[in-house]
Amino acid sequence: MLKGENLGYRYGSKQRWILRNYSLTLSPGQRLGLYGPSGYGKTTLAKLLAGYLTPMEGLITIDGTPLPTQGYSPIQLIFQNPELAVNPRWRIHQILSEAGTPDPVRSGGDLSQHLQLLSIDPRWLNRWPHELSGGELQRIAVARALGSPTRYLICDEMTAMLDANTQALIWQAVLTVTRQRHLGLLVISHNYDLLERVCDQILDLTVSVNYG
Repeated sequence: MLKGENLGYRYGSKQRWILRNYSLTLSPGQRLGLYGPSGYGKTTLAKLLAGYLTPMEGLITIDGTPLPTQGYSPIQLIFQNPELAVNPRWRIHQILSEAGTPDPVRSGGDLSQHLQLLSIDPRWLNRWPHELSGGELQRIAVARALGSPTRYLICDEMTAMLDANTQALIWQAVLTVTRQRHLGLLVISHNYDLLERVCDQILDLTVSVNYG
């Protein structure tokens, strides 16, 4: 179980608390939605749970153990803008290798299935990130995040900037893989209709966030 207990965070000692005394649990196989408009700490919470930020108060654990600080994280976070989440100096196959597969072209198993589910053209693998569209690059980011060690997936407005067809393709792939592997899924969005379609429970930050 992924658990955040009594979390508190603010950007600077004199700034207001973005989150305070906030707790959340995510179980394997659970699909949890997190709803709220801009300014309610959604992205901050995502970064805390994924280990990108260290909480100023509280504790985050997986099965009672603190988050790992090295190696491939079992908690993967997919951002809205894939351009900011990949190394622009790496070719696509190098980016995918971060999922723990040294050669995504020849390797079978999970990654090959993910490339098919996400309709990733094998010809993309030797290209640079700037040679792909935003939707194509986001599919790469999703495939990377679904590496074999992943146990929990956090999607922060993952498809908000994409066309309807690409949104549907990505969500179908994510839901298929999370069901097959019993992954915990946290979906963060200001789109309540989307959360109702893909999640089995929704938390509303407008009524559940505590500030300092």
